[in-house]
Amino acid sequence: MNKCQLVGFLLCSTMAAVAQNMPADYDGVLKTLGKQGDFKGNVLKVNIPRNDVKVTIDGIATPTPFGFGGWLAMTKGDGGNDVMMGDLVLLEDEVNPVMSALLGNGLEVTALHNHFFFESPRMFYMHVHGHGKAADLARMAKPALDLIGHGSAQHQSSDSGGSSMVSAGQMDTAKIVKLVGHEGEQSGPVYKITIGRDDINLKEMGATINARMGLNTWAAFFGSDANAEIAGDVAMLAPEVTPVLKALRANGLNVVAIHNHMTGGQPMIYFLHYWGTGPAGQLASGFKAALDELGRAGAAHGGAH
Repeated sequence: MNKCQLVGFLLCSTMAAVAQNMPADYDGVLKTLGKQGDFKGNVLKVNIPRNDVKVTIDGIATPTPFGFGGWLAMTKGDGGNDVMMGDLVLLEDEVNPVMSALLGNGLEVTALHNHFFFESPRMFYMHVHGHGKAADLARMAKPALDLIGHGSAQHQSSDSGGSSMVSAGQMDTAKIVKLVGHEGEQSGPVYKITIGRDDINLKEMGATINARMGLNTWAAFFGSDANAEIAGDVAMLAPEVTPVLKALRANGLNVVAIHNHMTGGQPMIYFLHYWGTGPAGQLASGFKAALDELGRAGAAHGGAH
């Protein structure tokens, strides 16, 4: 065997060893998802780069590896099941369809935020979590991943005509109050309902954090009965996050951000910002569906006190 043959033999042997190290179930994950990845440190890393999007940051043409490489990762947990985590890089119009696909297939969305300022097109980052058999997790993730890269960087207006079609008009606030179950306040053309979380005994450095301190859920309405927009914030305990997300998406409301507003409080509170357009009554009903999940999941997990 000459030198060239020896090098080739060693290269092939190394590649074979790497391939042998990939567990069969993880190899199946890559095949199911139609993605490339690697197995190192007992973790399968699935690559989901946004090579289809040309991003500029403050006018600077920026390569995909700079911060636009999405991923999913799996590793073995208790009981022979896998823990899956990931960070998907999405265009604005992909965010809510992808979120609905994840939630609808049994996975959790744990955060939604941005990484940059002044980028074009705007990019958002969605954190994903799941627990189960590797093959099942792959099947659960695939419908969402199949949506990535098939949209447009140009925003498509919503079915109701988009926010540009919403203008101040006659709005039956009494009907909104009846649907939501809480009174609000009129401020110019905007009607806003703010609801405290008095069921949560939240402390930060010994101080009680109440609705006036930011522990609240709210909804602001603008427009007319026939064509309005809603925006707001939902304060949630950890077990309430997924049910609230499902309620909002089932009612056509867009989730804009999921994050924390405070770091030292106990219990931990998550905040979710949402927005949507449509008939005012429909928007109020969607908000009420999310409200109905508050307290229910928290009480079931004993996390409200």
